[in-house]
Amino acid sequence: MNQDTKITIGISSCLLGEKVRYDGGHKRDAYINNILSRYFDFRPFCPEVSIGLGVPRPTIQLVQVEDKIRCVGTKDDKLDVTDQLCQTANDQACWHKEISGYILKKDSPSCGMERVRLYQGQGMQRNGTGLYAKRLMENFPHLPVEEEGRLADAVLRENFIQRIFVYFRWQQLVASQPKWKDLTEFHARHKYIFMSHNQNKARQLGKLLAENNNADTEALCQRYLADMMSLLRIRATRKNHVNTLLHIQGYLKKYLSASDKQELVEIMEQYRQGYLPLIVPITLLKHHFKHHPDQYILNSYYLTPYPGELMLLNHL
Repeated sequence: MNQDTKITIGISSCLLGEKVRYDGGHKRDAYINNILSRYFDFRPFCPEVSIGLGVPRPTIQLVQVEDKIRCVGTKDDKLDVTDQLCQTANDQACWHKEISGYILKKDSPSCGMERVRLYQGQGMQRNGTGLYAKRLMENFPHLPVEEEGRLADAVLRENFIQRIFVYFRWQQLVASQPKWKDLTEFHARHKYIFMSHNQNKARQLGKLLAENNNADTEALCQRYLADMMSLLRIRATRKNHVNTLLHIQGYLKKYLSASDKQELVEIMEQYRQGYLPLIVPITLLKHHFKHHPDQYILNSYYLTPYPGELMLLNHL
């Protein structure tokens, strides 16, 4: 990936400051606009405006009617936009398939990813999903999707952005009509990232490739993508990161002095206990590999999974 390449992701228009809310306002998000905009090209979209509700407009809500969920007006339940919201998600599939991630507006009956207010009779539960968001995720189940509110959580933020970068590299790979050897190279470069999320599933992913070297490549790609994105949705833990760091340290065992090895072990233990962020042991390892380069580690994305300027590893 070229340093100047910006990855395209979808986003709810109001998060960029566009005045498309029901009250004519917006929900401009500072982190998205001031930080993420440096690395991502945003494709804004407001499903409620797209179906003709206008600005300003009557408010809408999710209601459960028997076994079906409808999106209707809060003051006039004859205003039913259920089918229109689902259809506009289908209509956007032509560009949804080209993007590498999507940031949705939380709590929205159209865009909310989870915990949207769902009314039933006189009661309300926060277990709904916005209808546009629901259809988007049904149409593209492997696409990295997140809500802006959850990006305040350092672990969720890093997980989401990491998934975007891996998914983007996968899209580039698939566009090149890869052969089995190309898939194995992709896996090798991401192996340690996978290990930091779940070591057993990482091994299973490698086994999938090893046992299907003569399989139909397109079918294998679909299986690999599904398993890979499912794996990456598992949050990486400090314990798994330490195990991964120790594996990587093994490539230096012939070169490091006893004191250097001890320093690495102590730094990793301080990270495991939560006294240091992940960037500290990673920076130390990168320092040693600069003096004792290893081609396999240089090709691996684990030590540099995305631009360091995002500073995501500083908060893990």
